[in-house]
Amino acid sequence: MNILLLIAIVLFAVALYVPQWHTRRILEQYSKPHPTLPGTGAQYAEHLLTAQGLSGVRVEETKEGDHYDPTTKVVRLSSANFHTNSLTAIVTAAHEVGHAIQDAQGYEPLQRRTEMVTRAQGFARFSGVALIALPILLVVIHSPILAALAFAVGFVSQFGGVLVSITTLPVELDASFKRAMPLLEQGGFLSPKELHNAKRILRACAMTYVAGSLSSLLNLWKWMKAIKR
Repeated sequence: MNILLLIAIVLFAVALYVPQWHTRRILEQYSKPHPTLPGTGAQYAEHLLTAQGLSGVRVEETKEGDHYDPTTKVVRLSSANFHTNSLTAIVTAAHEVGHAIQDAQGYEPLQRRTEMVTRAQGFARFSGVALIALPILLVVIHSPILAALAFAVGFVSQFGGVLVSITTLPVELDASFKRAMPLLEQGGFLSPKELHNAKRILRACAMTYVAGSLSSLLNLWKWMKAIKR
């Protein structure tokens, strides 16, 4: 193998997996109960939503990971962040409320991402069925058109994932640093050191979205290689 190619593969692997490892470490580091914060992540999210005049947005516990659902107007927090008052829980709650603020203000990148995710999910369901059915039909019919269609469906599905990842990154950065950090700074209950650590949490999480974009590009590249074969 060419040495430059090997170096490129190693660097790509580092870019994919190190951010995920680093984020897990940072989140665990600040996941201990805080000695002075007065409420849980859920209570803080509700407080922020009330302060921002977003009375129509609910806060729920979820097992599917922390997120804001713009279609149902719900901030969803994992069990740990919902029930504890750790710095990780508070920062995560502020970040998800940041998405709710984006939604309320008609932030266009969030709207585009929501539309794209909805379409991508619909196509993913179709492509999942198609990619199971088309190989079976190929065995029966032996049609080059069906083969081309199978590869096209797979390619579009992978390319859709790339587009979603790329559009997600600026939305997440805005929610973290233009929405969540000002909320945390204005709250007045975090010390300068804790605000610094909050930025560490948000930066670490942002890097996972960068890694996610690289991962989707890698999947697309693998599919393109398969097509060439």
